[in-house]
Amino acid sequence: MKFTARTLLAAAVAVGAAATAPAEMKTGTPAIKSVTALAFGPNGVLFVGDPQSATVFAIDTGDAKGTPAKELNVADLGGAIGSVLGTTAANVAVNDVKVNPASGTVYLAVTRGKGKDAQPLILTLDATGQAKEFKLAGVSFDSLVLPNASEKQRLEAITSLGFVEGKLIVAGLSNEEFASTLRAVAYPFKDKADPTSVEIYHGAHGKYETNAPVRTFVPYKIGGADYLMAAYTCTPLVKVPLTDLKPGTKVKGTTIAELGNRNRPLDMIVYTKGGADYVLMANSARGVMKIPTDGFAAAEPLTAPVKGGGAGGVKFETIVELKGVMQLDKLDGERALVLIANDDKTLTLKAIPLP
Repeated sequence: MKFTARTLLAAAVAVGAAATAPAEMKTGTPAIKSVTALAFGPNGVLFVGDPQSATVFAIDTGDAKGTPAKELNVADLGGAIGSVLGTTAANVAVNDVKVNPASGTVYLAVTRGKGKDAQPLILTLDATGQAKEFKLAGVSFDSLVLPNASEKQRLEAITSLGFVEGKLIVAGLSNEEFASTLRAVAYPFKDKADPTSVEIYHGAHGKYETNAPVRTFVPYKIGGADYLMAAYTCTPLVKVPLTDLKPGTKVKGTTIAELGNRNRPLDMIVYTKGGADYVLMANSARGVMKIPTDGFAAAEPLTAPVKGGGAGGVKFETIVELKGVMQLDKLDGERALVLIANDDKTLTLKAIPLP
């Protein structure tokens, strides 16, 4: 069964307000100026990255139970969203796609319009493919201001979000001399989000770098310890111990792979198949990569140039049948949800078996 734009416009099931919001939250309308990254925390709490205001908002969605879609295939997502919002696909940008692990509901970070008229919005798709704008008026929410966020490159103040071991992890750029930062902040928010500066070795460039932001990351345990597996433009894969992310300090990540130059990593997930773990990474120019994790612990750090735009370090496989993937997330233990940019400029959102 396929879900068309007409199906998406059927009567939607609204995501209700939580019966009891966390005590630290207040009720109102969060002043979100932009939305570029999403992540989920406990009990359906949605984290919204707003780089323009250098703030992360925690929103109680009230969406804490449900079942992922059995099938999902939205052939023209941009057109469907445009119809919901009373505009056209050309006037819509989908910035991020995340599945609420508590309910299986799909959340979309959307921008309607461009320039000074751009409007940030959150939309949902439920298990039947029904779409609806998630209204931000009268929600329970909290906010976390990022001190010393980049001003010159404000849209890169927040490049990726994740939640692990009770902490929200925020990747982006700061105004520090070492501008590349990771911020680890306990949730509920009580502490300041002071940055940890990150230095890495970039094999394609043959030097250490401190100003390139983490583009996307996933948490992963290596030898029982929590790490972030972080990917950078052009395309180093780096592991960073979670315990090293202390406010106001500098950390040196360990580069364990160069995955090819002239490329931007777009999104990553971790999954298990056949008893083995893999990272699945979508890229702007190098397709979707399947990276076995069994070599992460023993991987030798890359500290010498990787020339000619080639690859080095841990091995990977390119999933050739997956083309144009811009965003991805786990739908359940057997399937991923992928957002695909088609040759005809349309967007497709569909569930696929994990490769």
